[in-house]
Amino acid sequence: MDFDYSQGVTGYVLVLTRLITGYWFLHAGVTKIVGEPFSAAGYLANAPAASPLQGFFAWAAATPWLLDFTNFMIPWGEALIGLGLIVGALVRLAAFFGGVLMVFFYLGNAEWGHGVVNGDLFGLMMFVIVGTLAAGRILGLDAIIEKMEFVRQRPALKYLLG
Repeated sequence: MDFDYSQGVTGYVLVLTRLITGYWFLHAGVTKIVGEPFSAAGYLANAPAASPLQGFFAWAAATPWLLDFTNFMIPWGEALIGLGLIVGALVRLAAFFGGVLMVFFYLGNAEWGHGVVNGDLFGLMMFVIVGTLAAGRILGLDAIIEKMEFVRQRPALKYLLG
């Protein structure tokens, strides 16, 4: 069986996926930055016993410097990841770190009362799709950045773009 594969339509769907994922994370980060002071202490200290990271999360909640680092990095990381996806710049790098955050969120919600498939897993898949398919090259700044002489002289940088 053959399928008619329309690269143009697929590209636009991929751009839409990148934009939605970017908005989701930008919004999550900005609301934490401009709202009441963000604290991950409760989330970390109350991780379910079923979580494979429960011990690490409890240690992070009880370690002041690590909690401060987490409280800074989550909102700013979410905002920067979202911004990168929206403008299509450093998309693979943004998708990688977005995926890392989603793994932590997924394992931190490890009660899985409704099964192992949840919103955190879907979020992880969004980042995998956007990063793997180089969504920043379609209507994104990565298409321009890749053509810069600086990047051409350092081909390894293309792994961060796309």
